[in-house]
Amino acid sequence: MRNKKLVDYSKYGYIFAIPFMLTFLIFTLYPVLYTFVIGFTDLKGAGNTEWHFLPSVGKNLFQNFKEVLTSQTFHKAFRNTWIIWIMNFIPQIGFALLFTAWFTDRRSKVKGQGLFKILFYMPNIITAATIAILFTKLFGYPKGAVNDLLNSLAALFGKTRDNYDYQNNEWPVKIVVAFIQFFQWYGHTMVNLIAGVIGISPEIFEAAEIDGANRVQTFFKITIPCIRQIMLFVLVTSLIGGLNMFDIPQLYIGTRANNAALTTNMYIKNQAFAGSYMYNRSAAASVILFIIIVALSSILFYILRDKDEAKLKKLRKQELRAARKGL
Repeated sequence: MRNKKLVDYSKYGYIFAIPFMLTFLIFTLYPVLYTFVIGFTDLKGAGNTEWHFLPSVGKNLFQNFKEVLTSQTFHKAFRNTWIIWIMNFIPQIGFALLFTAWFTDRRSKVKGQGLFKILFYMPNIITAATIAILFTKLFGYPKGAVNDLLNSLAALFGKTRDNYDYQNNEWPVKIVVAFIQFFQWYGHTMVNLIAGVIGISPEIFEAAEIDGANRVQTFFKITIPCIRQIMLFVLVTSLIGGLNMFDIPQLYIGTRANNAALTTNMYIKNQAFAGSYMYNRSAAASVILFIIIVALSSILFYILRDKDEAKLKKLRKQELRAARKGL
């Protein structure tokens, strides 16, 4: 038989990767690097294409970063971002874990799971603009669905009430924005957790059931430890999304109510495009936010790492070193 010439298909992988690599380099990597550079320059003003590094104009190289870090508006935006994220993430992960335990419990046998999952996930596919308009109408002033409903309830008991302005008071604004974030994302978190639980071997749950473990013990002693990596993924992605929060607070309330819902990304956008055109300061704030996200993500990866796997890797390295010394 004639030996057929073997065809090397590996080169096609590189060819198919070229469009992605070009797109990534032009539309992602270049803008990121350019943003880092602008943070150390004096670039200001719409249409201005000339800029110089700060030492060339007699300023400290980190002047933009100092101005951002000492800005009271930035402090408030950063504080708001954390408050709103924590207010939405705690109930988000709580409800997601509750529904995950409900849907994946072998003994519950919930009927119509597919329908429930679709309904819970559906808010995540609705556009931010639609959600923002909906809640703007719900909490409108002086006429809004919530005020009308409360007035009707008060009338049933023979009482009257003044319409409340939910959109010009700080804490109601924060609570509504946090609720919208929770409403949009708890279904997405639930789906990720369910996918992690489905990947656990059924034999583990069967062994726990035979040993007499109840549902609560099974969930906290087996399910949660087995989906540690999925929990890490959910926490890190939620943290990144929370610190980059922009569309909902911007579309729902903007900078009203004494900047009650002003987030870090809104601050960055306002510095660059809301009249001031401080591109250098906006870039510096972006770099600061990037560094904070990388630092916090690294800490989470370290805290939630698989310690057993880390020990095994350490032992393997020690064995390799010992083997090399033996040679």
